[in-house]
Amino acid sequence: MTGEDGLGLRGRTALVAGAGGIGAATAIALAAAGASVVVADVDEERLDALGVAGIIPLHADLTTADGSRDCVARAASTLGGLDVFVHAVGTNDRRPVLDTPDDVWERIVALNLSSAFWTGRAAGELMVRAGYGRVVYLSSVSGQLAHADHAPYAATKGGVNQLLRVMAHEWASSGVTVNAVAPGYTETDLTRHHLDLPGVREELTSLVPAGRLGTVDDLVGPILFLCSAWSSFVTGHVLYVDGGRTLV
Repeated sequence: MTGEDGLGLRGRTALVAGAGGIGAATAIALAAAGASVVVADVDEERLDALGVAGIIPLHADLTTADGSRDCVARAASTLGGLDVFVHAVGTNDRRPVLDTPDDVWERIVALNLSSAFWTGRAAGELMVRAGYGRVVYLSSVSGQLAHADHAPYAATKGGVNQLLRVMAHEWASSGVTVNAVAPGYTETDLTRHHLDLPGVREELTSLVPAGRLGTVDDLVGPILFLCSAWSSFVTGHVLYVDGGRTLV
């Protein structure tokens, strides 16, 4: 692919689930590349704060199967189809396994993993029928590394990694790719409070061979690549964007 539309995203339709830092940056980048974009989130203030011309906000609750299906259906109806789906929603609650109550486990699993299945299935149904699609999940190094105080989060990210592989296998012959970007320690709304605790930022930075924490900007390029025409023969892959954290 060459020229102004080298990514092959001009005229494509995209749904980004999650209007937080990574989701918002991804939506803006997709729109800048020429895609028509809907951004879905349960937090209307986050949707209002996005406020970028050409990006359509969609209030949606992805913690239920019905809400997830409805979100994808409304986005596809608004856009006139669905070529790209990015799942960038998630939450964490850092505490030891023995101190993790059932409701915390259930809340994290519902948002991080169940919504990934429900929305991905709905998007995949449309894409398989159309013969084209790009599905990209936001995973994490926690899907591979056994971080203490991360049991529900790590379990969901490991689950997402295996979920996308099965989806990729089943849909590959239909022109649909399914991949993930797995950030390392990254400055986002989800992590900032923890990183600002005394000594935490310095300790985590010391574990990264690149010598710094990640930023949202570090993730946008890899996500766009997996959404683009350049990645047509890449599927079932988890791309670690972690400054080398998973090497050590």
